[in-house]
Amino acid sequence: MHFTSERRLDDGVFEREFILGEIPGILWTPVAAPAPLILLGQPGGLAKMYPRLSARARHSAAQGYATATLELPGSGERPRSEAAEQARADLQRAVRAGEPVDDGIVDRLVLPLVEAAVPEWQAALDALLALPGIRGPVGYSGGLISVGLRLAVVEPRLAAAVLFAGSYVPRRMFEEARRVTIPLLVLLQWDDEGNDRQLSLDLFDTFGSKEKTLHANLGGHAGVPWFEGDDANRFFARHLE
Repeated sequence: MHFTSERRLDDGVFEREFILGEIPGILWTPVAAPAPLILLGQPGGLAKMYPRLSARARHSAAQGYATATLELPGSGERPRSEAAEQARADLQRAVRAGEPVDDGIVDRLVLPLVEAAVPEWQAALDALLALPGIRGPVGYSGGLISVGLRLAVVEPRLAAAVLFAGSYVPRRMFEEARRVTIPLLVLLQWDDEGNDRQLSLDLFDTFGSKEKTLHANLGGHAGVPWFEGDDANRFFARHLE
């Protein structure tokens, strides 16, 4: 991990951009240390998502958490996959036409992304937890729900997760969902224009966690209420201390 910039924000939070191999990322740390770590998942490039990511990170830092995020494969400045771009176009075409989204489209779009992204998050964890001022246990928040699902299955350092049911999930990953045992808080936008509501409800029912909570709010994909950030911090306070 190589840090490329560092600055102190006006609320005292330290923001450091880094490169992990060829993967860009950002780390935010509170003044008090050592701090538990929350991985901030996100669905797009860091430049595009920065305002929302920074707001989430600073909100978490006020509660004593360090946060970090990575650029997803195929987003931002990272190389594009022609197959993924075609699958994304096929999905958007089906949604616009009001047609059912074929399972094959979801598999082509999501499964390669999960296979690529999850090992990168694990490598980032290795590097982040070796830094002074960062400690476990570790939480995961937001991002593509399939990435969070896979991480919850394969990464023993993950103690709890807040998942956003805002993206399609390959049906073959439902079997993995049965193996998820960490505490979960799942956020669902009831009128999400780009998501299959029933699939999200079925997935929540499938998760094997003994503690799992679903918050369903009215509104579209980008309308997650501000108070869910407070609820997420309270959720992590129970499981990351």
